[in-house]
Amino acid sequence: MMFKKPFLLAYFLLILDQCVKIYIKTHFFLGESVEVFSGFQILFIENEGAAWGAKLSDILPISDVSGKIALTVFRLFAIVGIGAWFVSSVKKGVPLFLQMAQALIFAGALGNIIDSVFYGVLFNDSMYQLATLFSEEPYGQWLQGKVVDMLYFPLIDTIWPDWVPVLGGKALRFFEPVFNIADTAISTGVGLLLFFNKKAFPQD
Repeated sequence: MMFKKPFLLAYFLLILDQCVKIYIKTHFFLGESVEVFSGFQILFIENEGAAWGAKLSDILPISDVSGKIALTVFRLFAIVGIGAWFVSSVKKGVPLFLQMAQALIFAGALGNIIDSVFYGVLFNDSMYQLATLFSEEPYGQWLQGKVVDMLYFPLIDTIWPDWVPVLGGKALRFFEPVFNIADTAISTGVGLLLFFNKKAFPQD
């Protein structure tokens, strides 16, 4: 069963995600960017919170560290549930379309959880220096790692015309989020389930 297509897809995405993140961590300073082509950059940032950089401490009266640990623990419980659903679906022989979507979601979620759980004790700080894997001076503790993001698509990066009310003269950027391969896998898997619901869950 471990060599069925959905599992192979999950293995491939997880390995690719971690290889890219480790490369970025050990070859880029925090905030460093390289333009691949117009509208696409490799930009190294670290995400300390949930989607779009949100933190639990922004909405709850807790410290950043407590919020980070709570978020990581929640993710660990979530990945167990997602993994159980994924394995159960493969065993039951549900439609391959659903299995592949589950593989994308599972691999993406696990990829980001690895960052959150382990990166704090595996790497030193990336500020003004290249991080070292298995550093003797790690930047954090267990469950306090930062998720590595690097894919940036600033398709529009200009200034609002002066004649535009309120916004005139301010920066105009379209597609500002910086994300990673794991995020892409999760978004793609969820999108497949939403837009191709009948293929994933066919009616008898």
